[in-house]
Amino acid sequence: MSEIILKIDGKEVRAEEGMTVLEAARSAGIEIPTLCHHDKLEPFGACRLCIVEVQERGRKKLVVACVFLAADGLVVTTRSEKIDRIRKMIIELLLAHAPDSFKLRQLAEEYGADRNRFEKEASFCIHCGLCVRYCAEVKQKYAVGFIDRGIRKEISFIPEIAAKECPDCKECFPLCPTSYLQAAFVLTESLAFPSS
Repeated sequence: MSEIILKIDGKEVRAEEGMTVLEAARSAGIEIPTLCHHDKLEPFGACRLCIVEVQERGRKKLVVACVFLAADGLVVTTRSEKIDRIRKMIIELLLAHAPDSFKLRQLAEEYGADRNRFEKEASFCIHCGLCVRYCAEVKQKYAVGFIDRGIRKEISFIPEIAAKECPDCKECFPLCPTSYLQAAFVLTESLAFPSS
């Protein structure tokens, strides 16, 4: 792979062609927050928290760093008043669904987000998809998935598969930024798994 050079927050960064902006930034020790990214998984871009501003051929635009490919000569800004304002809003919206998430509380403190700005609709899941993708891409078991769409979208264990695969695995549990997954599993286990 050929090497490319881009600027991130004024710092010259050397990266390999095919790397995302997030990967290039992290390789240079520049931190960009994420909730839905994991190194073992294909980029997903669900949480939008890694939003950055890029300038290419004199034009600026906002992009999601975990899916946007780094390019030679690209200029990236990871923190600005505009970016911080967008991240703050995203965090506030997510807190309405997962108000007790330790990770979200930390981010709220860093970005000055109001934990009570939006009315609570505590579903406790922020639809980051880490559990679904990990089970499918890494474990290839497909024991957990999304059901429904839009505002009714939820994470659900597939009882027939989860009963066999999950009790000895549970590798997806620590990936969950809200701890919702463990609660969903316990509920599924108590309602659907045959008692041993």
